[in-house]
Amino acid sequence: MKISALLTSAGINIGVCLVLVSLYSILRKQPSNISVYFGRRIATGRSRRNIDPYCFERFIPSPSWVLRAWESTEQEFFNIGGLDAVVFLRIVVFSIRIFTIAALTCCFLVLPVNYYGQKRQYQQIPLESLEVFTILNVKEASKWLWVHCLALYIITCSACVLLYLEYKSISKMRLAHISESPPNPSHFTVLVRAIPWSVEDSYSNSVKRFFMKYHASAGYLFHQMVYKAGTIQKLMNDAEKMYMMFKDVSAIEKNCAPSLIHCGTSCVVEHSNSFKILSSSDQDNVKGKVVHDFCDDMDFPGSSKKECATAFVFFKTRHAAVVASQVLQSSNPMLWVTDMAPEPHDVYWSNLWIPFGQLWVRKIAIHISAIAFMLVFLIPVTFVQGMTQLEQLQQTFPFLKGILKKKLVSGLFTGYLPSVILMLALYTVPPVMMLFSAVEGTISRSGRKKSACCKILYFTIWNVFFVNVFTGSVIRQLRVFSSVKDIPAQLAIAVPAQAGFFLTYVLSSGWASLACEVMQLYPLLCNLIKKFILRIDSSSVSPSDALSFPYHTEIPRLLLFGFIGFTCSILVPLILPFLLVYFIMAFFVYRNQILNVYVTKYESGGQYWPIVHNTTIFSLLLMQIIALGVFGLRKSPVASGFTIPLIIFTILFNEYCRQRFNPIYKNHVAEILIDMDQRDERSGAMVEIHQMLQTAYCQFTVNPHDIFKCGCSNHHDDNLCVPVPSQGNCPEESASHK
Repeated sequence: MKISALLTSAGINIGVCLVLVSLYSILRKQPSNISVYFGRRIATGRSRRNIDPYCFERFIPSPSWVLRAWESTEQEFFNIGGLDAVVFLRIVVFSIRIFTIAALTCCFLVLPVNYYGQKRQYQQIPLESLEVFTILNVKEASKWLWVHCLALYIITCSACVLLYLEYKSISKMRLAHISESPPNPSHFTVLVRAIPWSVEDSYSNSVKRFFMKYHASAGYLFHQMVYKAGTIQKLMNDAEKMYMMFKDVSAIEKNCAPSLIHCGTSCVVEHSNSFKILSSSDQDNVKGKVVHDFCDDMDFPGSSKKECATAFVFFKTRHAAVVASQVLQSSNPMLWVTDMAPEPHDVYWSNLWIPFGQLWVRKIAIHISAIAFMLVFLIPVTFVQGMTQLEQLQQTFPFLKGILKKKLVSGLFTGYLPSVILMLALYTVPPVMMLFSAVEGTISRSGRKKSACCKILYFTIWNVFFVNVFTGSVIRQLRVFSSVKDIPAQLAIAVPAQAGFFLTYVLSSGWASLACEVMQLYPLLCNLIKKFILRIDSSSVSPSDALSFPYHTEIPRLLLFGFIGFTCSILVPLILPFLLVYFIMAFFVYRNQILNVYVTKYESGGQYWPIVHNTTIFSLLLMQIIALGVFGLRKSPVASGFTIPLIIFTILFNEYCRQRFNPIYKNHVAEILIDMDQRDERSGAMVEIHQMLQTAYCQFTVNPHDIFKCGCSNHHDDNLCVPVPSQGNCPEESASHK
């Protein structure tokens, strides 16, 4: 690949970025786009200030959003997006720091050694091949290879120091977040699955009897069953409930609207379109009849055939709940399986009724499906790599020889189009992986997103890096990996050879994707269709309709570019300045999006950082293994000898961090939980917490404005949230499940 082709790709992407960012700075000022670019502010009640529609300033690009993103503090992001938002921004800051060090080291030390590595006839920079800037241009047994080894040490040591500091800081933030946050129902709740079925008794009674027998002294409070209810079944229950409710209330005319309308005095619509004044006793009878039918006509309460072998069990203290969740409840590990419950807003209800015995089968099936999808994705990757090889492209398609001789066209084909096509193909991956994670049986929405994040990360690293590095047919790729001892040498040759593709991929999938992210192209298009075609007012955004931050797509993207940066740092140092620009752009774009666009509906409590740490360690080890292969091919035994201790040091460092910090993310700290329990008992808040637990987890939340103004209380016997009538007016809404 020529430098001129690289400059062509860079010019196109720079132009695209400038156009999109300028359009964003204009569109965000238009009143019709407030719901697109300020969704979080509107959903949380902090609407943007009124904009004068005749102000000329609305049509002039301005960097005000960049200044706002720069001036915001970490505490503001914590208050807005929670700990996950802070962790995500820490990933960006960590990447900026480490790649600043790597770029300065490699561009001023390694790049000159690569360029002047062999005696040759030098040309103008645009006419040079990209290969002369890689380590392949250094002659064998060169005494200057110690520079690459030194850069390897600097990057590895800097990355380990920064990783340790970030891991330590985020772990402290996680513990402080747990100890200083308001009372969380999930800290008192255990999710019990695989409840054994009994002919004589219901699941609910089995749970009550079991925990009263074995956990009464530990602080068992009450329990709440989970009911099997898919979307279709839920709609059928609603329809049947509404039909039976209005069928039995004879005071309502069939032709009237299906609601009980409060008209100042207690009245309902009669058959003769007149009003009949009800006495207080008659009104109570009607209310009682409606509520009784409302509850009895629903299939789930007290019905064992609708109950699942899953329940939420509540304890008096946090420590008692943690102990109950971590011990083995039965001699059969497949029965009475306990885990700490997710937060109420984080519960993935549709997966709770999945039989526990099916989970391992589902996981195996999902792994096989993911591998099959990965193999199918070899088709677009192979096609993309064919486009980067100009000679092979001319041989396959002879009619393109005349067109490809033009410099601009050849630059587009080899430098820009391959990475764009691969980027478009990769847009199909996140929905598929989210589907796989849902089918896998995760019990929380954050867990589903975290699982999808890992799957997308593995998928993109494999397809974008390894498959593109080992170009050719699938058989050839398998033959390359058949000999393990040859992997370092193969990577040492293949990675620098694909330097052009990685550079253009950073430009197209990196720079351009950030510009598209800040533009919010899909929400903007939907907003335009609603406003100008469907004539729907979209200026208001409810919290449930607002977008949540796509951690499952953005974290793998950041880690993929970090992975490419580490592995190519001493081999192709020219890529580092482009990566550094990408991370600086990401710093401003993502801060702006968290401030204005995305709403935090649930969070994992910083669970993404161990993924970041493990991926970075893997990147460092692969960088060192490739360097070992390079030094072996270049016949530099001294550099190879110094690389081996570095690999051992990195493995030991990772093991220390795993022992020191990783348990904090997997287990609850008894010291913190007991202190929180004692603090709440001293302040008298424990009674309020126990009352809060009664309505914390409602699978079927009956709208309190449905029939009467009602509260949601808990049956301690069967533990189902049911409406309880209270003295109040009845809004003009029909009963429905939320």
